[in-house]
Amino acid sequence: MCGFTGYLTSGQLDQSNSPKIIREMTNSLYHRGPDSEGFWSDSSDGISLGFRRLAILDTSSNGNQPMQSSNGQYVLVFNGEIYNHLDLRKEIEAFYSGKKLWFSGSDTETILSGFEIWGIRETIKKCIGMFGFAVWCKKTKVLTLGRDRLGEKPLYYGWQDSNQEKLFFFGSELKSFKKHPQFTGEIDRGALCSFIRYSYIPAPSSIYEGIFKLLPGNILEVSLHKPKPIISKYWTAEDIAINTENKLNFRNDQEAADSLETMLMKSVNQQMIADVPIGAFLSGGIDSSLIVSLMQFQSDQKVQTFTIGFNDDAYNEANHAKAVAKYLNTDHAELYIDSNNLLEVVPKLSKLYDEPFGDSSQIPTYLISKFAKENVTVALSGDGGDELFCGYNRYQITNQYWPMLKATPSSLKNFISRSILNISTSKLDTVYNFFVKNQRYSNFGEKIHKGGRVLSSNDISSLYRRLISIYYDPNSIVHKGVESNTFLDESSNNLKELDDLSLMMTLDLLTYLPDDILTKVDRASMGVSLETRVPFLNHEVVEFALKLPLKYKLRDNQTKWLARKVLYKFVPKDLIERPKSGFAIPIGIWLKSSLKDWAEDLLDEKTMRNQGLLNVDKIRERWSQHISGTHNWEHFLWNILMFQSWLKESNE
Repeated sequence: MCGFTGYLTSGQLDQSNSPKIIREMTNSLYHRGPDSEGFWSDSSDGISLGFRRLAILDTSSNGNQPMQSSNGQYVLVFNGEIYNHLDLRKEIEAFYSGKKLWFSGSDTETILSGFEIWGIRETIKKCIGMFGFAVWCKKTKVLTLGRDRLGEKPLYYGWQDSNQEKLFFFGSELKSFKKHPQFTGEIDRGALCSFIRYSYIPAPSSIYEGIFKLLPGNILEVSLHKPKPIISKYWTAEDIAINTENKLNFRNDQEAADSLETMLMKSVNQQMIADVPIGAFLSGGIDSSLIVSLMQFQSDQKVQTFTIGFNDDAYNEANHAKAVAKYLNTDHAELYIDSNNLLEVVPKLSKLYDEPFGDSSQIPTYLISKFAKENVTVALSGDGGDELFCGYNRYQITNQYWPMLKATPSSLKNFISRSILNISTSKLDTVYNFFVKNQRYSNFGEKIHKGGRVLSSNDISSLYRRLISIYYDPNSIVHKGVESNTFLDESSNNLKELDDLSLMMTLDLLTYLPDDILTKVDRASMGVSLETRVPFLNHEVVEFALKLPLKYKLRDNQTKWLARKVLYKFVPKDLIERPKSGFAIPIGIWLKSSLKDWAEDLLDEKTMRNQGLLNVDKIRERWSQHISGTHNWEHFLWNILMFQSWLKESNE
């Protein structure tokens, strides 16, 4: 796991200044690779590359980058892991009749050798792994960027004009671009609107005008002769999801479970290969428990597992993780934190997430990553299971209520929706707290309000958008803001032939997973130089899940049915069965107490008016409502605060 950056310029590199520039750009990514640094440039071609390494395979200097191919044609910077690189080496050695000599044990060298034989695209199609890369071809003068199939690793790019020349930036994080003196970085107001709606900026947009995220499963080619980037797909979940002829058939449920177990076992085995200490996150839920079970089954030593606990019982699941760890006999460690621990992270968020990011579970994710890093360099996680096997509560809710809602006249739905929204969240919370003794839900009033908004949906696409929206009218919050078209808009139309739940899961896989979940984990873990791996996102496992009939994902309104069946082979059912929780933290309460002064400073009326970006009156109104307790605006306000914090950091 590493980080890289670079730029291609329409003019020749300034020999006196360019080495300093690329070094500063690269140094901004130190957290992604503290073990070594490397640089390469060609002044005549105007290309410069920088790299920071977190050594995982072949920790010697032989694995350092930028790395050149043996024939001298390609120069590569590569962030990620290729789990099947040893198998690829066998193919390469066969091509050379066994005469191929390797100078390292690095998967980077394997990829470069593949480029020489099969070309860039065909090599990437053979790879199982997570990655972002940039490769310069000295022969064709073409720069090629590529990103893994599911978007585990980030990759930004884009042209910027300056007074002197035109620059094409590319790299793992935006913060490296800002170190170039000619980077302008104008805020994209459409992207800001999308952020306020979703709590993240959906691909392909970034917070900056003209700078984009390369979509998962895509390859980009650019050169000074053809400056308009040529982008093409080498893999997409869409095509697999909509191909009904590929649906799997099994003789019985056990055959299906055995097939999934075999695939996951292989994926976990591949991802346990490392030349550094390795462990796993364990929440005690279905996904993480299944990954840890398969790790421990294949290991002759105790797997190191890590969990985070909260002193507040309403948010604590550490006891569940501890029970699973005890049963599996892992080497388990837990870190109990309180509000002070969580609050200490808040000032760091704008640096960790170098564009606005509002998923508040970013805070415990950072803390568990920091805790794990004290003992291991690689940690496996259970991310991806929800999207693949119908795990989110919104899938259950849709399955239960959407058929009835769909048949209800629009006039009646709109009337009920307005009636619900006219009752404040505080009043709904009061009623709930009075009548329900064993309270299952926090923020009950907010959830009812969200349900009220969802009620007025007329089709599955609008239902899905409202279910995942944090704020429903972001254009009214951003001055001159018009919400950007996103990959979500295009994909909703492409997937319309799928059943409702499969459409929602596929959209989550294409958008929410890479742009929220994987972004959160990547920045939090790499912020402490920890590599995370996600066995569920081996593309062979993903393809299996996409071809799996819905009955194996949701049965009798029970989510993750097939994953549960595999898990219960290793862990007793009674250790797992409980309502789904997550990394929830009491942001709304903190904003009224411990974070109130911090928030007030960021929401200063004069400052925001001078910025000229946001509707100050509406934000201040919602801030007052939240403080007074008449309405819970915690998620909306957190988005605004994360943007303001990011803006303050970027201007310093």
